[in-house]
Amino acid sequence: MTSPNDTRIDGRDARWSAHREQRRRELTDAAIKAIQVHGASVGMDEIAAQAGTSKTVIYRHFGDRLGLYLSVCASVDNNVLGDLRQVLQSAGEATNSGPLADDPRAVIEAVIDSYFAQVERDPEVYRFVVRRPALNVALEDDPVIGISDTIAGVLEPIFAEALEAADQPATAAHIWAHGLIGFVRESADRWLADPDRPPRAVVVRHLAEFATYGLSGALNLDSRSIS
Repeated sequence: MTSPNDTRIDGRDARWSAHREQRRRELTDAAIKAIQVHGASVGMDEIAAQAGTSKTVIYRHFGDRLGLYLSVCASVDNNVLGDLRQVLQSAGEATNSGPLADDPRAVIEAVIDSYFAQVERDPEVYRFVVRRPALNVALEDDPVIGISDTIAGVLEPIFAEALEAADQPATAAHIWAHGLIGFVRESADRWLADPDRPPRAVVVRHLAEFATYGLSGALNLDSRSIS
Protein backbone atom coordinates (compact mmCIF):
# COMPACT_ATOMS: atom_id res chain seq x y z
CA MET A 1 0.00 0.00 0.00
CA THR A 2 1.36 3.42 -0.94
CA SER A 3 1.83 5.81 1.96
CA PRO A 4 1.09 9.58 1.76
CA ASN A 5 4.86 10.21 1.88
CA ASP A 6 5.40 7.88 -1.08
CA THR A 7 2.73 9.79 -3.04
CA ARG A 8 4.43 13.11 -2.30
CA ILE A 9 7.80 11.70 -3.39
CA ASP A 10 6.29 10.32 -6.62
CA GLY A 11 4.70 13.69 -7.31
CA ARG A 12 7.96 15.53 -6.78
CA ASP A 13 9.79 13.04 -9.02
CA ALA A 14 7.24 13.55 -11.78
CA ARG A 15 7.47 17.35 -11.53
CA TRP A 16 11.27 17.20 -11.50
CA SER A 17 11.31 14.90 -14.56
CA ALA A 18 9.00 17.29 -16.39
CA HIS A 19 11.21 20.22 -15.41
CA ARG A 20 14.35 18.45 -16.65
CA GLU A 21 12.68 17.57 -19.95
CA GLN A 22 11.54 21.17 -20.40
CA ARG A 23 15.05 22.41 -19.63
CA ARG A 24 16.55 19.97 -22.16
CA ARG A 25 14.16 21.31 -24.83
CA GLU A 26 15.15 24.89 -23.98
CA LEU A 27 18.85 24.08 -24.19
CA THR A 28 18.35 22.20 -27.46
CA ASP A 29 16.51 25.20 -28.93
CA ALA A 30 19.35 27.45 -27.76
CA ALA A 31 21.88 25.14 -29.41
CA ILE A 32 19.96 25.31 -32.70
CA LYS A 33 19.90 29.11 -32.53
CA ALA A 34 23.64 29.16 -31.83
CA ILE A 35 24.24 26.90 -34.84
CA GLN A 36 22.17 29.23 -37.03
CA VAL A 37 24.24 32.22 -35.87
CA HIS A 38 27.75 30.71 -35.66
CA GLY A 39 27.55 27.87 -38.17
CA ALA A 40 27.91 24.10 -38.00
CA SER A 41 31.30 24.34 -36.28
CA VAL A 42 29.77 26.17 -33.29
CA GLY A 43 31.56 25.68 -29.99
CA MET A 44 30.13 24.81 -26.61
CA ASP A 45 31.05 28.27 -25.29
CA GLU A 46 28.89 29.87 -27.98
CA ILE A 47 26.03 27.48 -27.26
CA ALA A 48 26.24 28.20 -23.53
CA ALA A 49 26.25 31.94 -24.20
CA GLN A 50 23.17 31.61 -26.41
CA ALA A 51 21.44 29.64 -23.64
CA GLY A 52 22.49 32.17 -20.99
CA THR A 53 24.09 29.47 -18.89
CA SER A 54 27.37 27.61 -18.46
CA LYS A 55 28.85 24.59 -20.20
CA THR A 56 28.65 22.78 -16.87
CA VAL A 57 24.85 23.08 -16.90
CA ILE A 58 24.66 21.83 -20.49
CA TYR A 59 26.86 18.85 -19.67
CA ARG A 60 24.72 18.13 -16.61
CA HIS A 61 21.67 17.74 -18.86
CA PHE A 62 23.28 16.03 -21.87
CA GLY A 63 26.43 14.38 -20.53
CA ASP A 64 28.68 15.70 -23.31
CA ARG A 65 28.66 17.32 -26.76
CA LEU A 66 27.49 14.05 -28.28
CA GLY A 67 24.42 14.04 -26.04
CA LEU A 68 23.56 17.57 -27.19
CA TYR A 69 24.16 16.59 -30.82
CA LEU A 70 21.73 13.68 -30.49
CA SER A 71 19.11 16.00 -29.00
CA VAL A 72 19.51 18.45 -31.89
CA CYS A 73 19.11 15.53 -34.32
CA ALA A 74 15.90 14.46 -32.60
CA SER A 75 14.52 17.99 -32.95
CA VAL A 76 15.40 18.09 -36.65
CA ASP A 77 13.86 14.64 -37.08
CA ASN A 78 10.58 15.88 -35.61
CA ASN A 79 10.57 18.95 -37.88
CA VAL A 80 11.24 16.91 -41.03
CA LEU A 81 8.57 14.39 -40.09
CA GLY A 82 6.04 17.11 -39.30
CA ASP A 83 6.58 18.81 -42.67
CA LEU A 84 6.39 15.50 -44.52
CA ARG A 85 3.15 14.46 -42.85
CA GLN A 86 1.62 17.85 -43.65
CA VAL A 87 2.56 17.46 -47.31
CA LEU A 88 1.10 13.96 -47.51
CA GLN A 89 -2.05 14.95 -45.63
CA SER A 90 -2.62 17.82 -48.04
CA ALA A 91 -2.11 15.50 -51.00
CA GLY A 92 -4.58 12.98 -49.60
CA GLU A 93 -7.19 15.65 -48.92
CA ALA A 94 -6.77 17.04 -52.43
CA THR A 95 -7.47 13.68 -54.06
CA ASN A 96 -9.90 12.30 -51.46
CA SER A 97 -7.91 9.07 -51.66
CA GLY A 98 -4.35 7.83 -51.29
CA PRO A 99 -1.76 10.57 -51.89
CA LEU A 100 -0.36 8.85 -55.00
CA ALA A 101 -3.72 8.02 -56.53
CA ASP A 102 -4.16 10.83 -59.06
CA ASP A 103 -0.82 12.57 -59.56
CA PRO A 104 2.13 10.60 -58.17
CA ARG A 105 4.67 12.94 -59.73
CA ALA A 106 3.22 15.97 -57.93
CA VAL A 107 3.31 14.11 -54.61
CA ILE A 108 6.90 12.95 -55.12
CA GLU A 109 7.89 16.53 -55.98
CA ALA A 110 6.17 17.84 -52.84
CA VAL A 111 7.93 15.24 -50.68
CA ILE A 112 11.34 16.08 -52.15
CA ASP A 113 10.65 19.78 -51.82
CA SER A 114 9.76 19.43 -48.14
CA TYR A 115 13.21 17.94 -47.51
CA PHE A 116 15.02 20.57 -49.57
CA ALA A 117 13.01 23.31 -47.86
CA GLN A 118 14.41 22.19 -44.50
CA VAL A 119 17.93 22.25 -45.92
CA GLU A 120 17.45 25.70 -47.44
CA ARG A 121 15.76 27.12 -44.37
CA ASP A 122 18.45 25.95 -41.92
CA PRO A 123 21.59 25.05 -43.91
CA GLU A 124 23.96 25.29 -40.93
CA VAL A 125 21.73 23.11 -38.77
CA TYR A 126 21.61 20.58 -41.61
CA ARG A 127 25.41 20.64 -41.89
CA PHE A 128 25.70 20.23 -38.12
CA VAL A 129 23.53 17.11 -38.28
CA VAL A 130 25.07 15.39 -41.30
CA ARG A 131 28.66 16.13 -40.16
CA ARG A 132 28.11 13.85 -37.23
CA PRO A 133 30.90 13.37 -34.72
CA ALA A 134 32.54 9.99 -34.14
CA LEU A 135 29.65 7.99 -32.75
CA ASN A 136 30.17 5.11 -30.40
CA VAL A 137 26.70 3.75 -31.12
CA ALA A 138 25.25 0.82 -33.00
CA LEU A 139 24.44 1.43 -36.66
CA GLU A 140 20.71 1.34 -35.95
CA ASP A 141 21.18 4.11 -33.38
CA ASP A 142 22.96 6.47 -35.80
CA PRO A 143 20.75 9.61 -35.73
CA VAL A 144 21.26 10.48 -39.39
CA ILE A 145 20.21 6.99 -40.43
CA GLY A 146 17.37 7.33 -37.94
CA ILE A 147 16.08 10.46 -39.68
CA SER A 148 16.15 8.63 -43.01
CA ASP A 149 14.36 5.65 -41.48
CA THR A 150 11.69 7.93 -40.04
CA ILE A 151 10.91 9.43 -43.43
CA ALA A 152 11.06 6.06 -45.18
CA GLY A 153 8.65 4.69 -42.57
CA VAL A 154 6.09 7.28 -43.64
CA LEU A 155 6.60 6.69 -47.37
CA GLU A 156 6.66 2.89 -47.35
CA PRO A 157 2.94 2.29 -46.61
CA ILE A 158 2.00 4.91 -49.21
CA PHE A 159 4.06 3.13 -51.87
CA ALA A 160 2.63 -0.20 -50.72
CA GLU A 161 -0.93 1.12 -51.06
CA ALA A 162 -0.22 2.37 -54.58
CA LEU A 163 1.32 -0.97 -55.60
CA GLU A 164 -1.59 -2.94 -54.22
CA ALA A 165 -4.05 -0.64 -55.99
CA ALA A 166 -2.24 -1.48 -59.22
CA ASP A 167 -2.45 -5.23 -58.42
CA GLN A 168 1.30 -5.36 -57.90
CA PRO A 169 3.12 -7.00 -54.97
CA ALA A 170 4.03 -4.50 -52.29
CA THR A 171 7.52 -5.91 -51.74
CA ALA A 172 9.12 -3.03 -53.64
CA ALA A 173 7.68 -0.42 -51.25
CA HIS A 174 10.43 -0.85 -48.65
CA ILE A 175 13.18 -0.59 -51.26
CA TRP A 176 11.59 2.40 -52.97
CA ALA A 177 11.12 4.30 -49.72
CA HIS A 178 14.71 3.93 -48.55
CA GLY A 179 16.07 4.40 -52.05
CA LEU A 180 14.20 7.66 -52.52
CA ILE A 181 15.47 9.06 -49.24
CA GLY A 182 19.07 8.13 -50.05
CA PHE A 183 18.69 9.66 -53.50
CA VAL A 184 17.27 12.89 -52.11
CA ARG A 185 19.70 13.18 -49.20
CA GLU A 186 22.80 12.76 -51.36
CA SER A 187 21.38 15.24 -53.88
CA ALA A 188 20.67 17.74 -51.12
CA ASP A 189 24.20 17.38 -49.72
CA ARG A 190 25.73 18.08 -53.12
CA TRP A 191 23.36 20.96 -53.82
CA LEU A 192 24.15 22.62 -50.50
CA ALA A 193 27.90 22.31 -51.11
CA ASP A 194 27.68 23.90 -54.57
CA PRO A 195 28.46 27.65 -54.42
CA ASP A 196 26.76 28.07 -57.82
CA ARG A 197 23.78 25.89 -56.97
CA PRO A 198 20.63 26.38 -59.04
CA PRO A 199 17.36 27.42 -57.40
CA ARG A 200 15.71 24.84 -55.16
CA ALA A 201 12.64 24.58 -57.41
CA VAL A 202 14.74 23.63 -60.44
CA VAL A 203 16.63 20.90 -58.58
CA VAL A 204 13.49 19.52 -56.97
CA ARG A 205 11.72 19.40 -60.33
CA HIS A 206 14.56 17.46 -61.95
CA LEU A 207 14.75 15.01 -59.04
CA ALA A 208 10.98 14.49 -59.08
CA GLU A 209 11.00 13.73 -62.80
CA PHE A 210 13.77 11.17 -62.39
CA ALA A 211 12.27 9.60 -59.26
CA THR A 212 8.84 9.31 -60.85
CA TYR A 213 9.66 8.14 -64.35
CA GLY A 214 13.10 6.57 -64.02
CA LEU A 215 15.95 7.19 -66.40
CA SER A 216 14.25 6.02 -69.59
CA GLY A 217 11.11 7.96 -68.78
CA ALA A 218 13.03 11.10 -67.82
CA LEU A 219 15.07 10.99 -71.04
CA ASN A 220 11.88 10.80 -73.10
CA LEU A 221 10.21 13.74 -71.38
CA ASP A 222 9.49 16.88 -73.33
CA SER A 223 12.58 18.95 -72.55
CA ARG A 224 10.42 22.01 -72.07
CA SER A 225 8.82 20.47 -68.98
CA ILE A 226 12.09 20.24 -67.03
CA SER A 227 14.14 23.12 -68.38
